[in-house]
Amino acid sequence: MKKEDYMDNSFDEIYLEDCPCCGGVGCIEEEGGWCVYVQCLDCGAHTSYVPFESDGERLDAAGRAADNWNMRKVIAPGPGE
Repeated sequence: MKKEDYMDNSFDEIYLEDCPCCGGVGCIEEEGGWCVYVQCLDCGAHTSYVPFESDGERLDAAGRAADNWNMRKVIAPGPGE
């Protein structure tokens, strides 16, 4: 798979509820090519990291992170974070 194909394999089709902490918008983030998580763009609440080992597992990991987010399984930022 070429890098351009990898980048086109976006997460746009994955549904995310509003943030359970503040009602803000959630965004699926990728960390260093080894894991994904969902993070609120407003307050910074986020899910745990969901690891993947190959390009084929990447979209599945994003779906699992979205499931965690939509079930309200998040880590809320504390004061000063």
